[in-house]
Amino acid sequence: MSDRAGVAVLASGSGTILEALVGSGLPIVAVLTDRPCRAEEVARSAGVPVLRVEREEFGPGFDREGYTDRVTGALSGFPVAVVAMAGFGTVLGRSVHEAYPGRILNTHPALLPAFKGWHAVEEALSAGVDETGCTVHVATLEVDEGPILAQEAVKVLPGDTVATLHERIKEVERRIYPAAVARFLEDVAGSAG
Repeated sequence: MSDRAGVAVLASGSGTILEALVGSGLPIVAVLTDRPCRAEEVARSAGVPVLRVEREEFGPGFDREGYTDRVTGALSGFPVAVVAMAGFGTVLGRSVHEAYPGRILNTHPALLPAFKGWHAVEEALSAGVDETGCTVHVATLEVDEGPILAQEAVKVLPGDTVATLHERIKEVERRIYPAAVARFLEDVAGSAG
């Protein structure tokens, strides 16, 4: 594993999580996107290779396994020890989990196991909870089910909207995710040596 000491980041959006990962000094070997997005600019500015495996289908005809095979193939040319999802908009299938077993990390805008899935912030507000937060976990084939690596609570304030609450969660995420990825990468490197 010593020759596979880097992090591949999967992103789909504004790249703020990627900026935090880059800023933390992690050895990022590639950034893979599923659509044109600002994260590509962030990666290029940091001198990190960008792989775009564009997702053309978003309806019921989407071939998740075929798309996942394309992602896995694109990553195979890089020395990847850990895959860090950073706002990646596509749930991936089996082949990437087989290629990187137990080494795919995700960050989720809630205190798992509460509020799994895509609408966690909206659901937390609708439920009227006093706090929600951010969870870093190992991704598995079952969405938002993997072992939890780090969590931090975020208070829900009177008058919060999805946007204001989500931004405060992202502030926590940008702080705890790089640290959790770094610790995980050290553990992976240690177990390989």
